[in-house]
Amino acid sequence: MPDLSQRIKRLKASSTIAFNTRAAELRRQGIDVIAMTAGEPDFQPPEHVFEAARDALKRGLTKYTPSEGTPELREAVCAKFARENGLSYEPDQVIVSTGGKQVLYNAFQAVLEPGDEAVLMAPTWVTYPPQIELAGGVAVPVRTRPEDGFLPDLDAVAAAIGPKTKVLLINSPSNPTGAVYPPELVQGLVELAAEHDLWVFSDELYEHLIYEGTFTPAARFAPERTLTVHGASKAYALTGWRIGYGAGPRELVTAMNRLQSQVTSGANALAQHATVAALNEVEKTRAFMDTTRKAYRERRDALVEGLNRMGLTTPEPHGAFYVMADLTTIDPDEGEAALKLLEKARVAAVPGTDFLAPGQARFSYATSLDNVHEALKRIEAFLA
Repeated sequence: MPDLSQRIKRLKASSTIAFNTRAAELRRQGIDVIAMTAGEPDFQPPEHVFEAARDALKRGLTKYTPSEGTPELREAVCAKFARENGLSYEPDQVIVSTGGKQVLYNAFQAVLEPGDEAVLMAPTWVTYPPQIELAGGVAVPVRTRPEDGFLPDLDAVAAAIGPKTKVLLINSPSNPTGAVYPPELVQGLVELAAEHDLWVFSDELYEHLIYEGTFTPAARFAPERTLTVHGASKAYALTGWRIGYGAGPRELVTAMNRLQSQVTSGANALAQHATVAALNEVEKTRAFMDTTRKAYRERRDALVEGLNRMGLTTPEPHGAFYVMADLTTIDPDEGEAALKLLEKARVAAVPGTDFLAPGQARFSYATSLDNVHEALKRIEAFLA
């Protein structure tokens, strides 16, 4: 049999998906497992989004869409950025993709040459380093500390930038830490990028899930070098609908679309039509987000208090729907600790290994409050 490429042999599977799959397997065996692994809201999307999808079916909007996204959705994205973030884009500066992951993949492929470096903050989302490596680049992590709320130190970021650095990656609110970067930190990071003539890729999918602090778009400080990565999955609970979008400099977005046109072409037609409703029907969508954000905050408070009470040190996140907990009292190896929680307590969390977070694990509270309370009971019983 012919061999596979070395590039694919080196590629790791997502640990988030691996632990989520293992939890699902145990459930299929009749074992009651509480999965706190996937970053997927447990809410159904708002009704007006469903209605828009039904309308698209009735109108027969089921054909191929333009590779860069439908004109209606790109216009809605421009309106969203203007209305909510004070950013001015034209539709040809917007690309719609099959999820935020594809936006990022297109971007790394568009700017990285072999050996180029991309600076990112650790703990980091598991997908960033593999995507950088698939583009021939090198991921350069800057460590952040739980006691600092996982906020990066600007001097440490500056020290990580070298002659081969091409991209500075910002993710606020953060997956996996939930850190929300204050305005002065975002500005400082963007100014560092400008000083070294770097691209800024700003992953802002969790913009609307903030409990303390304020959201600051990176493009506010340097739109000419910033790609904003966004999407419909988190705030609108449209995960399986697979709509992501990016906005940035026209030359970069054009290059990203050139790649996308040869890989997947346009994203799902019905989902794009539904996302237009999510973006444009502002009052209905805001009411939905207010309700879900209140529920997430309640779950976060319960989870953080419970884990800390049991000695699993867990900083309070200010955004997203994740916590990072220290599991070294269970086992110094975070993978073994997560396995023990899964096999003994029947609670699934994602070990910090692929997040570049040794000794820690990520718990998602995108699940019911009842599940959060039950998970805490099981962990407490296991520790006892």
